[in-house]
Amino acid sequence: MKLLLLGGTEFAGRALVEGALDRGWDVTVFHRGNHPVPQGARSLNGDRTAPGGLDALAEGEWDAVVDTWSKAPRAVRDTARLLKGRVGHYAYVSTFSVYTWAPPAGYDESAPLVTGDPDSDAFDDYAVAKRGSELALEREFGTDRSLHVRAGLLLGPYENVGRLPWWLGRIERGGPVLAPGPRDLRIQYLDVRDMAEWILDAVEAGLTGPYNMVSPSGHTTMGEFLDTLVEVVGSDAELRWTDPQVILDAGIQPWTELPVWVPPGTDMQDAVHSADVSRAVATGLRCRPVRETVADTWAWLQSIGGKAPLRPDRPMKGVDPAVEAKVLGL
Repeated sequence: MKLLLLGGTEFAGRALVEGALDRGWDVTVFHRGNHPVPQGARSLNGDRTAPGGLDALAEGEWDAVVDTWSKAPRAVRDTARLLKGRVGHYAYVSTFSVYTWAPPAGYDESAPLVTGDPDSDAFDDYAVAKRGSELALEREFGTDRSLHVRAGLLLGPYENVGRLPWWLGRIERGGPVLAPGPRDLRIQYLDVRDMAEWILDAVEAGLTGPYNMVSPSGHTTMGEFLDTLVEVVGSDAELRWTDPQVILDAGIQPWTELPVWVPPGTDMQDAVHSADVSRAVATGLRCRPVRETVADTWAWLQSIGGKAPLRPDRPMKGVDPAVEAKVLGL
């Protein structure tokens, strides 16, 4: 299988490259050259936002392409237009954010979508840009050769968004830890490597259309997630489970200041942790245990000195230690 990765040096892209190489595939990575490509893959450099930035892709044929672009849709349009006669199948890593806010609990791929412009040069709205990129791909490749992977919360090694690395760092510091309740709150996330394996299977099988991509509801809970963190890190951290309203009254922001967590019974909970992923499961999605994700991410974090990279277009995560101490009465 000849695979072209558009952006294959960080997080999701890196997981896809490593997964494809493990299968013995012929892998080409097109990227800006800011990070090294995993050994065994061919590297092509270019900037999709610059004049002539796609010149390195002017020649070549591939069985499939996977695109992780997350900015202005025009880049997906131009790339798909350039490749459509030389690539059999095009998969785009999209997002839950393309669904009109707020989707109801249990929403599937037929839920209403935001409006997007496939020709837009703008990136002032993440959801609109992602939807525009989906539309650009469909227009250039057709619905019979395009796949939309609508990802939810992704965790795992090489994370450059700051969610699981922040929690690992906080648990490592030890002491009383603000644990957002309730303990039995069901959360949905996906190990980025499990998404990569599903995508590789999907492009090999020629799957098309949209797929919600996250673990089934109930794969884990907030309690199991944080208990596993404490166990894996091995610190003296003491989880102090706190009522959601106490956290909100303190002005602490769900999702960003307490990554992964959102208050139960809210539209955020419905949107982030209540998606129907039966279509993905029926086509082979498999989710590894939470302990494996946590342990492997911890091992990676330690191997790079304990400080994870952070994408410049993503905000810092985590609650201020002084605010946390005040809420805990310390």
